[in-house]
Amino acid sequence: MAFRFWCGECGFKTAWLAEYEGAQRQLEHYAKQHPGIPAGGHVETNRKNPEGRSGCLRTLGVLVLLLILTAMCRY
Repeated sequence: MAFRFWCGECGFKTAWLAEYEGAQRQLEHYAKQHPGIPAGGHVETNRKNPEGRSGCLRTLGVLVLLLILTAMCRY
């Protein structure tokens, strides 16, 4: 699933990432930009593409498999 983390202090937001990676980036942002303030803000879930990056890879894999099967059937 893909998540975007928003800073509660400024307009910073992470890219769409896995939950752990997004949380890490948000913590790094707070340590650098807002030292001494506990991480806050909110988390957004990508509802249009809940699979995140892996969904694209799966689709690409299926398309390649179909291409190979089509090529095998023609000869």
